[in-house]
Amino acid sequence: MSWRLGCEAEASGFLVGPPVFNTGEAEQLGLAGSIPVRLRHTSPITGVCRMVPAGRERGRMPVGPDREAARVKRVLATAGHVDHGKSTLVRALTGRDPDRLAQEKDRGLTIELGFAWTTLPSGVDVALVDVPGHQRFIGTTLAGLGPASAVLFVVAADQGWQAQSSEHLAAVRALGIRDGVLVLTRCDLADPDRQRAVQEEARRHLSAAGLTLPACPVSAVTGEGMDALRVALDDLVDRMPAPDPAAPVRLWCDRSFTVPGAGTVVTGTLGAGTLRTGDHLTLLSGDRSREVVVRGLHSEDVAHDVVGPVSRVAVNLRRTETELAGRASVLFTPGAYAVAQVIDVALTSMDAGLAQPARPDLHRAIPPEQAVLHVGTASLSAHVRPLDDGRHARVTVSAPVPWHVGDLAILRDPGDRRLWSIRVLDVDPLPLRRRGAAARRAAALAESGDPAGTRLRSRSAVHPDVLARLGLPEPAGGIRIGGWLVDPAALEDWVERLAGLLRDHHAQHPLSHGIPLAAAARGLSLPDHLRPVDDGGSLPRDLPDPAPDLVRYLARAAGLRVAGGRVHAPGSDGLGAAEAAVARVETRLREDPFAAPDRDELADLGLGATELAAAARTGRLLRLTGDVVLLPDGPARAMRELVTLEQPFTLSAARQALGTTRRVAVPLLEHLDGRGWTRRLDGQLRQVSP
Repeated sequence: MSWRLGCEAEASGFLVGPPVFNTGEAEQLGLAGSIPVRLRHTSPITGVCRMVPAGRERGRMPVGPDREAARVKRVLATAGHVDHGKSTLVRALTGRDPDRLAQEKDRGLTIELGFAWTTLPSGVDVALVDVPGHQRFIGTTLAGLGPASAVLFVVAADQGWQAQSSEHLAAVRALGIRDGVLVLTRCDLADPDRQRAVQEEARRHLSAAGLTLPACPVSAVTGEGMDALRVALDDLVDRMPAPDPAAPVRLWCDRSFTVPGAGTVVTGTLGAGTLRTGDHLTLLSGDRSREVVVRGLHSEDVAHDVVGPVSRVAVNLRRTETELAGRASVLFTPGAYAVAQVIDVALTSMDAGLAQPARPDLHRAIPPEQAVLHVGTASLSAHVRPLDDGRHARVTVSAPVPWHVGDLAILRDPGDRRLWSIRVLDVDPLPLRRRGAAARRAAALAESGDPAGTRLRSRSAVHPDVLARLGLPEPAGGIRIGGWLVDPAALEDWVERLAGLLRDHHAQHPLSHGIPLAAAARGLSLPDHLRPVDDGGSLPRDLPDPAPDLVRYLARAAGLRVAGGRVHAPGSDGLGAAEAAVARVETRLREDPFAAPDRDELADLGLGATELAAAARTGRLLRLTGDVVLLPDGPARAMRELVTLEQPFTLSAARQALGTTRRVAVPLLEHLDGRGWTRRLDGQLRQVSP
């Protein structure tokens, strides 16, 4: 079952059927990874088209043989000055026209990204992303180059190296593209001497950028050199590193549209990972994020259950609005990337020598404060804060992006044509609040070749799940405590801090049984990012609180003890200066078990609430309500007397049997009730429990 475009308009100018997209997206949408379609009719009245199925079936997209998905595939992008024949070259290589728009065909100028594919002599499938050459469309050009891993760099033999040649070369360098083929086009318009001169000039520019590319002179009109170019592309594919089919998916969307009966479809270049029908993915579009399900997959006009890298792919999403999946949106494996708006980066100026800064006094190595960030197919406004003299910066973008440490992107000055390559060194870094913090941060980023270790040292503790989202291994020096990895230097500081906290506490409260675990954690003054939101911190809710396990570890390291949910120093179980007074009370109670001293007597002995609590905690005295104290075996002694009474008995009878006062008898009987040894029958009577 194939798909085609259709438009029907009534005389009134209204579309019959739901409008889907403008005719600017309507021609040959089946190229290189979109749903296979063709233009049946374009309405001269509305200029709007809709997708309709070519056959009678509607609904789920067809599924083709999975063995097609296992074929070796690669995706290349074109680059080069406007009107140097990039689209003509793609058409000659593939037999497919990458220019989809009527405006492009009328003007002979590429405006939007074009897609086509071909099979090389070796049997390898190669998809080509054709980018605009005009400077006005540099954002679209960067969207096409962003997901590519190699380039067909096009220079016209009759025109030679031009301005956009340098600008595109700067973009290729900035994105870390290090391989490709230099294609000299329009050789039918240049004599051999001119061809050699242009080729040498192009090689000089490429060599200065660190690129050594094989050159292929061709004429798309006469076919000269096209067979040699196909062989060179086969060689290029052999040189390209094999993609990882087990990697997490991150598909930058370069186009979206709607197929009636199937729903929203997005297209993009799958550089790594594997897509399967039924996959659950995260769709991030601007600041909106939602979980989506893959309903169907197409690649090169063939439906698949599985598509591996590197492929142009169209993904049919179940129950997803097209508005949520435009260019710059991204599909990725849930939980596999760190989604953030703030990143710390290493900067490299891509000085193509094209233009002077808008402000001559501005240091060329430093990007402007307001710039444009190009990552994948997205173009986002960005605030740039230099951390040093132009080697490192903190970049805050206008919308969250799924990052891995090591990702490459481009910063562009919107006021001129300067570009900077950025390499992500850290994601969602801690705020820079103190004087000199920016310089210290730059030094830390510059000195370490271990991003995981740098993050651990800057944050004191990291969770392995976060490291996995960043694409980082666990740092070698981290000490595992509970589910966290902790920096040894931070541990030393916290151990000293906890020991000091307990020393001060016991000095002020010598009879205290220590500090509750939660209070000890607060006393450590853990940074905000390690404290839960409920405790005034910013720890994400999907990460466990590190404090309980951390405090226990620190206590052991400091020679402290943890018991009953409290941290205390060894030897803090004694009574200190209260020892003699407690001993006197014990002597009195041994002689008369229920002759408990009253508050005044206790005060005269120096036994206040703190001392009595310590005596009770250490098992020396039993403390009842109203500061009535007995020996710990007092309740058992009382029961031996109460069982001899006639049952049930009154308070008065119990008081007389025990030889004590109402002040002692009432809390003692309530204590026995609480332990279930006696029970109340009414307001006056009790009996011993059977």
